[in-house]
Amino acid sequence: MQHDSDPMSNAGLKALVSFLRETRYEFVTPTPATHNRINNRPAHRRAELLTDIFGWSRPFESAVLPASLFDVLKDGGVIREKDGGWISGVRASTLHRQTLLHSAFPTLSPDAVFFGPDTYRFANAIRSNLRAEPRTLQRALDIGCGTGAGAIVISKQATCDEILMTDINETALQFAALNADAAGVEAVPLNSDLFANVDGDFGLIVANPPYLNDPLQRAYRHGGGELGSALSVRIAEAAKDRLSPGGSLLLYTGSPIVAGRDLLLRAVEQCFAGSNLIWSYEEVDPDVFGEELETEAYSTVDRIAAVLLTARMPGVLEC
Repeated sequence: MQHDSDPMSNAGLKALVSFLRETRYEFVTPTPATHNRINNRPAHRRAELLTDIFGWSRPFESAVLPASLFDVLKDGGVIREKDGGWISGVRASTLHRQTLLHSAFPTLSPDAVFFGPDTYRFANAIRSNLRAEPRTLQRALDIGCGTGAGAIVISKQATCDEILMTDINETALQFAALNADAAGVEAVPLNSDLFANVDGDFGLIVANPPYLNDPLQRAYRHGGGELGSALSVRIAEAAKDRLSPGGSLLLYTGSPIVAGRDLLLRAVEQCFAGSNLIWSYEEVDPDVFGEELETEAYSTVDRIAAVLLTARMPGVLEC
C-alpha cells in the first residue's frame, strides 16, 4: 500500500510531465480555500478529466488514464489507492506555458511543495522586472525555490551563466530539478538555509518565502516570528550583503497590517537603514489569505497584504 510520505520516482514524474505536455494540459491552481469549495460540490466527487486528477486532486478510476501511463505512475509511486479508487500524489499547474509539478491537495505534509496564486504573482513580478530592465547575468539565485518557478522565469527572461535553486525541503528540490529540466532550464538545486551553503555574490536574487503563522509549522507555509514575517526579514537582511554591484533583490511576500501599520515595511526600513541600497516597496494585493484572520494568531491583524520589495545595489552589473 502506498502512503503519502513515500517517495515518488523521477521516472514516474517525468513520464507524467511528458504525457501532460503532449496532451496540451492546462490548469491554473487557485487558493486552498477555493480548491476546497470547488471539490465539495456534489458533481466533483470523482474525476473524469485530466485536470480533475492532476489539478483538482480528485479520486479517479484506473480506466480514466491510458493503461501504459497508469502502470508507470503506479510503479513510480505517483498514484496510490484510496477509497476503492486511485488518487495522484502530485498536482500539475501551467505557468507561462510551462508545466510544473507540486504537491497534491490538501497540502498537509510538512514537506509539501506549494504552488498557487502567490506563485503566479511572484513569477509575473520577476518577468516584469526583467522585461523592464533587460540584462545579462553572471549568477542568479532563487531562495526557497519550491517548484523552481522563479529560476525558470529568470532563465526564460534573461541570459544567465549560472542559476542556483536553494531550499531546505528535499522534496521541493526534487520537484524544482524536474520542473527546470522539463522546461529546458539549466539550474542547480542545492540544500541550503538561505545562504548557508552558497558562496559569492549575485546579480539577481529572488524569493517567495512562506509568510504565515502556521500552527503546524509546515516549511512551505510558516514564516516564523509572531505573525509570519521573520523569514522575509532574514532574507532581506542576508541578501543585502550578497548583491554584486548593480545587482538586485526581488522579494515577493506577505505582510500583516495591524492597526493600519505595515509591520514588514517597518522591519525593512530598519534593516536597510544606513545601507546604500536603492529600494522600493509596494502592495501587490491588499488582502490575501483572509481566512487566516479568523484564527487566534491573527486576532489583532486587519489584513494580510501581498507585497513586493525590490532593492538594488548601486554600480554597474558585470556581464
